[in-house]
Amino acid sequence: MNLNILNVFLAQTAAAAPGTQPNPTGQLVQTVGLMVIMAVVVYLFMIRPQSKKAKEHAAMMQGLRPGDKVITSGGVVGTVVSVKERTIALRSAETKLEVLKSAISDVTERGETSSSES
Repeated sequence: MNLNILNVFLAQTAAAAPGTQPNPTGQLVQTVGLMVIMAVVVYLFMIRPQSKKAKEHAAMMQGLRPGDKVITSGGVVGTVVSVKERTIALRSAETKLEVLKSAISDVTERGETSSSES
């Protein structure tokens, strides 16, 4: 039954304008318009959120201070002991670890700030 409806629809579209050619300029504008809309959707739903998340992560890395409690991407929970250019020294339980800054996935608690910053 649905196939009959499809056949009728296709027959009407094919025979809608006998002897006329479709406008190539109109088809080009429609194709370019669809590509622009698809590019905007890809930007809004994929590229923009990813770059926003990367900027937030970079800001978090810049704000790391000794005393902050962090979680690494491997699941290690620890307290920042010292911050170097590319690495961070963590104390987790009885162990001191040195991990890359990029391995920090979240700051769970900010450390105590000095009274001179207030």
